[in-house]
Amino acid sequence: MSLISVSRGLSTRLNPLLHSCKRGFGTGAASFTSVDLKGRSFLTLKDFNSDEIKRLLWVSGELKHRIKHEKQYLPLLQGKSIGMIFEKRSTRTRMSTETGFALLGGHPCFLTSQDIHLGVNESCTDTARVLSGLCDIVLARVYSHSTLEELDKEASIPIINGLSDLYHPIQILADFLTLQEHYGSLSGLTVSWIGDGNNILHSFMMTAAKLGVHLKVATPKGYEPEKSVIEEAQKLSKQHGTQLVLTSDPMEAAHGTNVLVTDTWVSMGQEEEKKKRHKDFHGYQITMQTGSVAKPDWTFLHCLPRKSEEVDDQVFYSSRSLVFTEAENRKWTIMGLIVSLLTDYTPQSSMPKF
Repeated sequence: MSLISVSRGLSTRLNPLLHSCKRGFGTGAASFTSVDLKGRSFLTLKDFNSDEIKRLLWVSGELKHRIKHEKQYLPLLQGKSIGMIFEKRSTRTRMSTETGFALLGGHPCFLTSQDIHLGVNESCTDTARVLSGLCDIVLARVYSHSTLEELDKEASIPIINGLSDLYHPIQILADFLTLQEHYGSLSGLTVSWIGDGNNILHSFMMTAAKLGVHLKVATPKGYEPEKSVIEEAQKLSKQHGTQLVLTSDPMEAAHGTNVLVTDTWVSMGQEEEKKKRHKDFHGYQITMQTGSVAKPDWTFLHCLPRKSEEVDDQVFYSSRSLVFTEAENRKWTIMGLIVSLLTDYTPQSSMPKF
C-alpha cells in the first residue's frame, strides 16, 4: 500500500441552478476569468488543470438544466459538424455524441474502421488534414493512444479522445458530474476503484486530486496502473493535499469510502485472456459485503456494459447504484465539452461553489 498525503475537504452550500445538487462545488469566481478552452484538443485530463475541469462540469451541468429541465432550445453548434471515428464499438459514446451534437443544432458524421481504415487505407496524417477541411471537430475512439496523438499533431481542429488504450477522459467527466449531482460537492469525497488498472482508472488518477477527491485503488497483482500514471497521480495528490492509496486488497480500498467503482475485467481485444483474468480477479466482485465497510452513504458507479462477475445484481440494481444516471450524463458532459472547445459560450447561471 502507498499512502500519499491526507486532507479532508469541506462541503459547501447549494447552488440552486444545478437542480439536483444538495451542496455546492466551492471556489471564487476570479479563478475562472482566465479559463479559455476554445480550440483545444481533449486527449487526456492530465493536460487540464483544476479550474478547467470544473469549468467543463459547470457548463455540462448548466446545459443539462437548461435543455432537459427548462426545455430550452440552444442551437449552439448550428452549422457545425463532427467527424466520429470508431475503431471500437460503443453504445454510450456513439449515442451521447450523435444525439448531443444534433440537439445543439450540429451534424454528426459516424465513421467506422470499415469506412476509412484509419492508418491502413489512408494515413493518420492525411486523414487528419482531410477532416480538418470537412468538419469542425473530431472524436476518435481508437485502440492506440498514439493514434490520437498523431491525429492531433496533424489536424488544425480539436481532437477528442473517445477512448484509447491509455485514457478514457470523457467517461470521467460524466462520472464526476454524476457524483456532484448526487452528493452536491466533490471536495472531500473518497472514490474507491476495485478492478483492472485500465484506461478509465488512469483518467480517474489524472483528475480526482484536482477536484479534491481522495482515491483508493485495488488491483490484482500484475494488473496495476501504468507506472508513469502512478507517478503523476502521486504528484497531483501531494500538490492538492488528497489521499492516494494503492493496494491489492478490495476490502481495504472499500473501507470508509463514499463511492465504489469498477469496470469490465475483459476489455475489447482481451478476449483470449478471459479465463485467466476471471481467475486473477477472484474476490474483486463488488457486493453488499464490499459496501458494508464503506460509509453509510456509499454509492456505486460502472461505465457499462456490465458483467455479473464484476458486480452482483443486488448492488447493480439497488438505490445505491448511479449507473444509469452516469450513462445519461455521458451525453451532457460531451455536449459541455464540445461547446467549450468550439464556442465562446458563457454559463448563464451563477458560478457553482466548487
